[in-house]
Amino acid sequence: MAKKIANEFSYKYVPRKKLKKDDLDFFYVVEKNGRLVIRGKNLEFFFHPSIAKVRFLNIKKGLKDYLIEALEPLGNETVLDLTFGLGSEAILMANFLPNGKVIGVEGSIHIYTVVKYGLRTYRDRSDWINEAMKRIDLWYGNFKELIKGLPNDSVDVVYCDPMFENPIFESNSMNPLRKFAVYDSIDTFDVEHMMRIAKKKVILKSRVGDTMFEKIKVDKLLKGKNSVIIYGVIFKN
Repeated sequence: MAKKIANEFSYKYVPRKKLKKDDLDFFYVVEKNGRLVIRGKNLEFFFHPSIAKVRFLNIKKGLKDYLIEALEPLGNETVLDLTFGLGSEAILMANFLPNGKVIGVEGSIHIYTVVKYGLRTYRDRSDWINEAMKRIDLWYGNFKELIKGLPNDSVDVVYCDPMFENPIFESNSMNPLRKFAVYDSIDTFDVEHMMRIAKKKVILKSRVGDTMFEKIKVDKLLKGKNSVIIYGVIFKN
């Protein structure tokens, strides 16, 4: 399996017994259970559904999830997630798109490799997660360049969650990604392209204390009373 992954992604294969760990910043390992992990000094990164489970359980309890409120899914939409990361929000959105799909874009080759493999091989005890992952396509590339080449009205919704200006270091799910993450911010030029390719709306994610929504005007802001996370929606018409 390790040889197959190394060949697929053009990485060098080294037998475990011959690996000189101290000479490497990080390396990939295929574990006995088939899980692909990046390991290094004080580093362990692998695919998991992250907080998607918690958020879905909260929705089932009747609590609001402001991303899903912003999405207002009919169930057949195509959503373009420009900043995929671990994909927890993509999994949550895909659950509400039984006849639609999420196209994810990830600009870090290492996050892309681990998550692409994870989406293909991970199996959860919760059937809704396994079904949702089937409705996700993940692309590798820089979203700023990718959106320039997409046709007008090519997806229903564009979602973008750039790295926060003021990171939440208490986030256990995010911390392993920070070494590999792409830290591109967005500007009005990017949003113009997002609006051009979206049929319905663009959803942006920021946090209290950041300046995104001072620079980019939106039609609607959604935020929980005790949350630092803010979703901004720009409607197409």
